[in-house]
Amino acid sequence: MTRAAFSAQAWYRSTRRVRGNVGAMVGIALLLVVLVLAVFADVIAPYSVTAQDLDHALQPPGPAHWFGTDTVGRDILSRVIAGSRISLEVVVLVLGVALAIGGVLGSLAGYYGGLIDEIVMRVADVFFAFPHFLLAMAVVAALGPGLQNAMIAIAVAYWPRYARLIRASILKARAEPYIEAARSVGCLDHRIIVRHLLPNSVAPVLVQATMDAGIAILTTASLSFVGLGAVPPTPEWGAMVAGGRNYILTAWWIPTFPGILISMTVAGFMFLGDGLRDLLDPTLRGRVGF
Repeated sequence: MTRAAFSAQAWYRSTRRVRGNVGAMVGIALLLVVLVLAVFADVIAPYSVTAQDLDHALQPPGPAHWFGTDTVGRDILSRVIAGSRISLEVVVLVLGVALAIGGVLGSLAGYYGGLIDEIVMRVADVFFAFPHFLLAMAVVAALGPGLQNAMIAIAVAYWPRYARLIRASILKARAEPYIEAARSVGCLDHRIIVRHLLPNSVAPVLVQATMDAGIAILTTASLSFVGLGAVPPTPEWGAMVAGGRNYILTAWWIPTFPGILISMTVAGFMFLGDGLRDLLDPTLRGRVGF
């Protein structure tokens, strides 16, 4: 069998396993909806996300405003759509920073071991000693309220888990014969790490990152809810829920619709992460059909 044919067969089996996982398909469908809203937000949104119309404040859902209006007359549907773009930006920045820090430190700790490994892991233990949300609150309180500071704070709280994942994968693979062969032909350390060791970390890191994406959105919304995240008039879902919490009995639509989008997006990432775990973990492949 040729290499191309083998790759095509492996791809077919992989996609078939994904299609056989109902949870993964539900997650993909939910995230596709959010992705379409984020990409085409400027086209789909029927109104401005910041323009106020006090004459139509607190309008219930209807033909003119499908999701109703908030306390200053802004269209909630338009703001929810714009919030999907912010949520995806949160995922990209938080995971990008956390993976960059955790990847570098985890690679150095796993490859060189010794004192470097001890320092990195003890620093990671300090971060693990605090609940992630409380640690993120402390960091953003020190940096100052704001969406960007909230994302940085969450990334700082998340990097230790990636450092440990990558360190564990490198510790397992660094004694393999192909690594010894790479050293014997004079490969530099950074080339061995990037070309030969880090690829072994892709599967567990991908699963962890997919699940962390939903948690990052939820944490950002929580920080905004307590006043440490997005500031008005930013159309961030958590800030929208916070702005409507006092109107839950009289204007239920203000916090309800952004709350639904938060739940839907977080669930989508969780379902997808669980499906990827079934796909990439050989011990779990028997759970789905071939």
